[in-house]
Amino acid sequence: MSSAARPVRLASADERAQAVCPLGACDGSGWILGPEDVARPCECRERRMARRRARGVRSVIPRRYRDVSLEIARNDGVSPVVLKVVGDFLEEIEPRLDKGQGLWLAGGVGAGKTALAMLVSKTAIEAGRTVAIYSLPKLLARIRATYEKDLGGDSYTQFFDRLISVDLLHVDDLGVEKRSDWVLEQLYAVVNERYEMERSMVVTTNLEQPALEEQIGERTVSRLIEICGPPLTIDGDDLRYPRAPAY
Repeated sequence: MSSAARPVRLASADERAQAVCPLGACDGSGWILGPEDVARPCECRERRMARRRARGVRSVIPRRYRDVSLEIARNDGVSPVVLKVVGDFLEEIEPRLDKGQGLWLAGGVGAGKTALAMLVSKTAIEAGRTVAIYSLPKLLARIRATYEKDLGGDSYTQFFDRLISVDLLHVDDLGVEKRSDWVLEQLYAVVNERYEMERSMVVTTNLEQPALEEQIGERTVSRLIEICGPPLTIDGDDLRYPRAPAY
């Protein structure tokens, strides 16, 4: 094929925007070369980073939870004690993740656990950290799929390595899966590896600690406590149902 006949790839809008500084201050690289060849960041650099963070949130956080905040949780009646613990974690998100610390959110159905966990994950993404979010059934389904070699997906090792390497692993609904030796083995493998590698987790569950130990195993729960600390219990009514009007 002649060069004249080759298809031409058009740059995307993002690529065109990045090629030229919107402020006219740098060459599009996000850096300005100053006296004595000392580089300093251009103001456009922070704008680009903000756009990337926003794209990261949109691609990872489910639509329902993208606008979640502590203020919304406060208005929904989440206790000040819980809000304080979660708020402190958010303010210190980077050092907490660097130390492999996490959160364990427990409580009844619809109490707001998932929303607060999504807020933690959203804050980590906005800080430029890597995050993987799964409900427990979906996580186990993905692990099972790695054994289906004919589907051409990831191998177990590839998927497991990704689960371990992200800065924050967010697992919703611990304890909802039917107990089996296979389930216990998979959960222990993931939690133990993240524990040994000092990697953070945020988990939610409807079960109290003794019931969760019965469901997923004492060894796994013990390591979760090491990573996340003791369960942070969120009390309250199911927020998914509208409250009856007061008369």
